[in-house]
Amino acid sequence: MGAMGSGTTTGQKFERLVSIMARLRAPDGCPWDREQTFDSIKQYTLEETYEVLDAIERRDWEHLSEELGDFLLQAVFYSQMAAEAGLFRVDDALDAIAEKLVRRHPHVFEDAIAKTPDDVKKRWDEIKAEEKKGKAAGGLLDGVPKVLPALMEAQQLTDKAARVGFDWRTAEEVIAKLHEELGELAEARVGDSREKLQGEIGDLLFVLVNLSRFLKIDAEQALRGTNAKFRRRFGYVEQELAKRGTAPAAATIDEMEALWQEAKRHE
Repeated sequence: MGAMGSGTTTGQKFERLVSIMARLRAPDGCPWDREQTFDSIKQYTLEETYEVLDAIERRDWEHLSEELGDFLLQAVFYSQMAAEAGLFRVDDALDAIAEKLVRRHPHVFEDAIAKTPDDVKKRWDEIKAEEKKGKAAGGLLDGVPKVLPALMEAQQLTDKAARVGFDWRTAEEVIAKLHEELGELAEARVGDSREKLQGEIGDLLFVLVNLSRFLKIDAEQALRGTNAKFRRRFGYVEQELAKRGTAPAAATIDEMEALWQEAKRHE
């Protein structure tokens, strides 16, 4: 297929992507694409998601454009497989999200009022609850996918529970709970099993997620920022040691700590 001109509409470009995917899945198409299933594609969906996040972290907008294209392909790929199985078409997915956005934003598309982001979030949850009436009953937390990364799952679980009042009253209470968990961890270190220690570490991390929520900090982004900082500072340590003709494995902890503090000062 030839390149499409700049006058091509967004809709036409999307239709082209859908048609390319259909061609790849055709009997005489690509052997690799034809053999894929919903389960085999899941790993790529996760990879593409993290690549989008990485491009955003690096503020690499050109790369982000490319990664978002890969991300869009995942939806088209799933929809093509679903169409082949007679389940639904990509049109149905597009209709579903468009209708949901309009339905859950009555303050934009109707005459409802929502003046703050918190008002919008509260109304969104109320509408979701109304939509679920008549469907099979499920617990409040059932809507949180169990396959999420653990940190993100903890954020969503605690957020949902907090919205119905199952929460601490103040950040200070969460900090007190943090100290309590630190005490329990200290006790578990004296003779308890690794399973017990793992449980206490999990409890400690869970409380930290709650503290992040109280302070309106995204725990995932906070940790990603610290990871990036660690990479940057440890990279400096490696570079400076290399100038001395040595490496971290051959250096003393005092040497590395001094360079680490030097890296901090440079920031």
